[in-house]
Amino acid sequence: METEPVVRVGILQDTEISFVLCSEYVCLGDPVTGEHSISLQDGKIEWRENHYNELLFEPKNEKASFILKGVTIGVHFHWQRKENQEFRGALQLKVIDGQIIVINRIAVEDYLLSVISSEMSAKASLELLKAHAVISRSWLISNIRKSKEPKKAINSPYSTLHSPLIKWYDREEHQHFDVCADDHCQRYQGITRASENWETVKRAVNETRGEVLMYDGTICDARFSKCCGGITEEFHNVWENVEYPYLVKLLDNLPASDFPDLRIESEAEKWIQNSPEAFCNTQDPKILEQILNNYDRETTDFYRWQVHYSQEELSTLIRERSGIDFGLVEELIPVERGTSGRLIRLKIVGTKQTMIIGKELEIRRILSASHLFSSAFTVEKKDGSFVLTGAGWGHGVGLCQIGAAVMGEKGYSYEQILLHYYGAKKQRLY
Repeated sequence: METEPVVRVGILQDTEISFVLCSEYVCLGDPVTGEHSISLQDGKIEWRENHYNELLFEPKNEKASFILKGVTIGVHFHWQRKENQEFRGALQLKVIDGQIIVINRIAVEDYLLSVISSEMSAKASLELLKAHAVISRSWLISNIRKSKEPKKAINSPYSTLHSPLIKWYDREEHQHFDVCADDHCQRYQGITRASENWETVKRAVNETRGEVLMYDGTICDARFSKCCGGITEEFHNVWENVEYPYLVKLLDNLPASDFPDLRIESEAEKWIQNSPEAFCNTQDPKILEQILNNYDRETTDFYRWQVHYSQEELSTLIRERSGIDFGLVEELIPVERGTSGRLIRLKIVGTKQTMIIGKELEIRRILSASHLFSSAFTVEKKDGSFVLTGAGWGHGVGLCQIGAAVMGEKGYSYEQILLHYYGAKKQRLY
């Protein structure tokens, strides 16, 4: 059996940081508590009239906590905002590339207490919380290990495609810590959320302690999204060109049945423009409150949704978001879709130039001031305007959080939920 790892979580970066040590910590060999402000001066951290390259505040006991002020959550998403957040574990401050980076060093199981109550409500059903504890633990440990190993490429049209707008985004950009605290990795908002239903959260983590999903002797890179829209997506259509047999297409329903090939444009249009039965096709407020925190519930339509742009609005938006002047945008043409109907490549036709963009997050990023809910959408142009009709919220790979919440309410165990979405079995790592 292995020992429990410690994870380094990047919380924020700025030139000025304010924090409160709620109980006694130790820094530079001295006990420290109370409120503090630090700033970047001449490339070093200024604190108590001295200058440092790095500071580490270590807790004197396991219940010690600190509060970071003005943490940005929902970075670049439509719910972006700042809030004060409370964390356990050690507080590390480092100067990197002209900014102070705040890193929380914390044991994995304590990290999970926050993640599963930040990614959803701490009031979610026990089986859902247990399922999410397993996949969040699996994703974390898998990606930390995977970052140190060579990736196995597969044959794909993207391996020879050199367009600057065919790109994807993943955790590899984090060089100074293991994971970030925002949606880019997993939501981690300290003990701020977990306090709502702390005992249930602790039970979910403790009863699955050390459990990870395994496939063919390897810890699963267990991805998840808010709402798949009825069918899940394959990993390599969203990120790098690697195939994982546990991150494949499936119908979000049981018993499973045949479903259309949404890579075909006519089938995708038919699917997206209707509202087929699926676990995640629900408006039950009791279930949605388990997944959607207060700011998430500002999003009301996500299983099926619409966005309207005038031709001028869309042209301006694409120019600002891509940095490329297409002129007046005349057409958006689907080029390639994944198994969930999500667009992998989209052609933008303008009066000045035409270009293909992808993958799914780049499409979502360029076609919205924040992000579109997903890239599973159809395009209709009428009366000088564009209407995007879409399905789902997020990339759609792996576990569908709203679908899993419905399964929990229907009496499925966390093992059954995991088997449905990944086809993989759990194993205790430590």
